[in-house]
Amino acid sequence: MSEKNREGKRTARERMLAQRAADEASGRRRKKLVVGGSVLAVIAAAAVVGVVVQNQRSKPETPAAAPAGTVGDKNLVIPVGSANAPSVLTVYEDPRCPACGMFEREFSSTIDQLEDQGKIYTNAHIVSFIDRALPGKGSKNGANALACAQHAGHFRDFHDVLYRNQPDETNDAFGDKAVLLNLAKQVNGLDTPAFEACVKDNGFGGWVSAVQQDFDKSSYKSTPTVLLNGQPIYPKNGNEEITPANLAKWVDAANQGKQLGTPGSNGQTPAPTSAASEANNPSPNAG
Repeated sequence: MSEKNREGKRTARERMLAQRAADEASGRRRKKLVVGGSVLAVIAAAAVVGVVVQNQRSKPETPAAAPAGTVGDKNLVIPVGSANAPSVLTVYEDPRCPACGMFEREFSSTIDQLEDQGKIYTNAHIVSFIDRALPGKGSKNGANALACAQHAGHFRDFHDVLYRNQPDETNDAFGDKAVLLNLAKQVNGLDTPAFEACVKDNGFGGWVSAVQQDFDKSSYKSTPTVLLNGQPIYPKNGNEEITPANLAKWVDAANQGKQLGTPGSNGQTPAPTSAASEANNPSPNAG
């Protein structure tokens, strides 16, 4: 690889890490503003909103419907790849998360290849918390559209298209369902009346809420959160920075001496049972 290419990769990673740091700093600033506000009307309004959010988080919810092929407790996980692959890659992402977009644009082709080689079984948790901090519905509508794509058997392709076309975090383009439906036209076989109805009618809205509640109860507080066999690898695995080459190296090391899985077409074959889901990935949920 040329020095110019190496520098380009470094720059992309630095932007990804800087964006994540900026997101976390922004979240801390927002929290300080709410806590430190001095105007009584603002405090009162914030208190009311806080009660509503807390009630929403505390309300037990089992989704009435889950996308076909989902796995795990309450079928909250979207699997991609072969369920008998020797390693599990777990990814928590929000459709509006800019750091997730940067991660996917750099790593999606590598992850897709590892899935197709039967080396990893990816477990995707599609969360939607950014709508709480910024105006709009892009996180929830985007998550629902991804669930609809999973139900139609086209999750991976639509997921990759969505992140390649991700707007700025403050631009709620994904809140417009017409935008999501237009992007679906880039995925062969996804642009159907059934998919359109699922997106327009918020067909898996309850499932989206349940996935977010599961994330709220976990020990993970930011996106992307990326784990390999239960161990965090983003932005670093030990002292090594995550790069496409390092990710492939870490997977090969974890799989040494193990039989590879048999992936389905384009990584989209649903897992036959939920038992295989995250078998090597302990649940982060409290209680």
